[in-house]
Amino acid sequence: MRFLGILVVGVLLAVALSPGRAAAATLRAAEAAYAAGNYTRAASLLLDLAARGNVVAQSRLGFMYFHGRGVPQNQYVAALWYRCAAGKGYPPAAYNLGLQYDKGQGVPQDYVLAYTWLDLAVANSNQQRYYQAWVNVRNAVSSKMTLNERLKAQELALMGPSPNICEPLGLAGD
Repeated sequence: MRFLGILVVGVLLAVALSPGRAAAATLRAAEAAYAAGNYTRAASLLLDLAARGNVVAQSRLGFMYFHGRGVPQNQYVAALWYRCAAGKGYPPAAYNLGLQYDKGQGVPQDYVLAYTWLDLAVANSNQQRYYQAWVNVRNAVSSKMTLNERLKAQELALMGPSPNICEPLGLAGD
């Protein structure tokens, strides 16, 4: 009986301390630090999670680099983090990356890639509060494109991002 009790306690501890729960706790701590204005602490916490493939952390780091909060402002690095998260299907990152390509911020201005990422954001979004706004932005980018460019962008979105999309950050295979 004593062995069974020890086994149950061990299993409960393993579940409580699982990587998923630890990551969620770290993400909550990073969000609390950000909300308190401690951007440097938030970035530090997010960097570890992002390097391990957490799409929410990657996207939030993209935002922080884009705006220079807790890290030096660098729109190129923001695009790299957004690309990692967007490549795994995280809609907010795809949307922000699409905006960067539309405006040429940190990346070369490219309406085909802007439309592609915005289309992926719309297609993968499960949040109705953003859906129509994202459709409107995607359609606004579309209005700047030729028919052939639009077809190319739709083809790229249909094919999806490269599975090695995080390689520039040394995060291939995460």
